[in-house]
Amino acid sequence: MGKVKGRSGPLAQRPDNSAFKQQRLPAWSPMLTANTVLPFFYLVALLCMFLGVWLLLTVQGTQELKLDYTEAGTCKGCFDMRKNASKAAEPCECRLDFEIKKAFKGDVFFYYGLQNFHQNLRRYMDSRDDGQMVGRKNKLMNPSTYCIPFNTDQAGRPIAPCGAVANSIFNDSFTLHYRGQVVPLLRTGIAWYTDKNIKYRNPSNSNMTLAQVFNGTAPPPYWHKPVYQLDPLSPNNNGFINDDLIVWMREAAFPNFKKLYGVLRRAATPFTKGLPAGNYSLNVSYNFPVQYFRGRKEVVLTTLTWFGGQNHFLPVAYLVTSCLILLAAVVLTVVWFKFGKTGRKMQD
Repeated sequence: MGKVKGRSGPLAQRPDNSAFKQQRLPAWSPMLTANTVLPFFYLVALLCMFLGVWLLLTVQGTQELKLDYTEAGTCKGCFDMRKNASKAAEPCECRLDFEIKKAFKGDVFFYYGLQNFHQNLRRYMDSRDDGQMVGRKNKLMNPSTYCIPFNTDQAGRPIAPCGAVANSIFNDSFTLHYRGQVVPLLRTGIAWYTDKNIKYRNPSNSNMTLAQVFNGTAPPPYWHKPVYQLDPLSPNNNGFINDDLIVWMREAAFPNFKKLYGVLRRAATPFTKGLPAGNYSLNVSYNFPVQYFRGRKEVVLTTLTWFGGQNHFLPVAYLVTSCLILLAAVVLTVVWFKFGKTGRKMQD
């Protein structure tokens, strides 16, 4: 009796005699019949078709122009120059002429794109120091070991920002011209608000310039200028809070991606309503080599809607799903009309 009260032996593993543990709770089990299942199939098919058509019409309302400038126009010479590592620091300018046949109305976004560049490799993504990027002084002079071999230069100076992600930053620059006039682009405010104001901060610089704050550090090996001189025209867009750096540091999930470079500034004529139709020229400061990973470079001009850019994947997925569900519903309806009543009579 003592063993029973103490719940020793096999009785210790027996669940309590409660409705929950003995599975005696009230339950409801639906009876699936043709009268309930078939209307549900047709309803879901119509809903997916409605969403697919709606999203497809929304996507069709966007305009997009892609220009591969890897070897196009006069950029062929720059492409060949970048094959030679000894000439990597030499400047190279090229030009690409193109035409916009239909005016881009509204806000126009300027992207640069890369193909076959894998930012989603684990070792590449780990090669950074978020503590350094958030402005911690101890991390500025003592980068994380995750940044190796891009944590110190040959002289032993700490690299800021350290790591492979920052070292491989896209450093081509662009100037767009329309009828001899420079197309104005907003180059700040293109990063996420949380990134610009929370995740990336410069070290405390009270009574000190950025050059003094970063004194004693070295730029990444592939950089042509130190971090405090990334944007000479905008002093407040330097250091770790530079928009281009922040946009690049948010790694892409796929090898083919695009990142925001600028937004059309619609303040002056003739760009108040967008980009007018006509002939344009793109001047490129060609710095980023793509031969080593067999990649391609492009620029993308596009308008956006509430749904985003010109991406047909989701609308097509909804339409395909709708067709499959509708086909299944029709087949089940035919089977039910042909064999349903016969099956009930046989049971009777």
